[in-house]
Amino acid sequence: MEQLSFFSHSGQSAGLPGDVVDYHAGFIDQEKSDLLLKTLIRDTPWQQRLVKMYDREVLTPRLTAWYGNTDGIDYGALGKSTPMDWTASLLELKKLVEPVSGISFNSVLLNYYRNGRDSVAWHSDKETVMGSHPIIASVSFGAVRSFDIRKKENHHEKYSVRLEHGSLLIMKGDLQSGWEHRIAKTTENIGPRINLTFRRIMDPST
Repeated sequence: MEQLSFFSHSGQSAGLPGDVVDYHAGFIDQEKSDLLLKTLIRDTPWQQRLVKMYDREVLTPRLTAWYGNTDGIDYGALGKSTPMDWTASLLELKKLVEPVSGISFNSVLLNYYRNGRDSVAWHSDKETVMGSHPIIASVSFGAVRSFDIRKKENHHEKYSVRLEHGSLLIMKGDLQSGWEHRIAKTTENIGPRINLTFRRIMDPST
């Protein structure tokens, strides 16, 4: 399976477009990151979702969990399941990422990559419920994985960030409208990784 390798081991590939991504290594300290990785794997009610791919349904190659505010938002009308209530750990992380992101989040999607075979294919987050140019704060714990982005109109224009243990990546600008991103499979023998993407879901009635 293809794995991009055009980044340096110091962090990110040269020329990473700062208008769409902003990377912060060591955002959460080592001790706290170690604890959160362990407790999130153990305590989260993970699920493996069925998604439609072409003409058949397949299981996603990762586990997920969805948390957020329930007051005032009809998630059924948005075509989304109702999120679980915030935990103390998730609220603590939310308070840390909001000042850096410049936005107040009301939901978070957790992804559990159990090993190098777990992945997410090229895609963009097209959910109109987040607005046209959403800001998404992505926090990573565990094994380092490559976050790859490429221009929709020119797949040769591509970059990569090594998402390190305790790091924060802010997705912004026209990343969702003009770019695609992925976490590729790898044949490397690597351990588990937890990723949390904090989002702001818009109430369509307001």
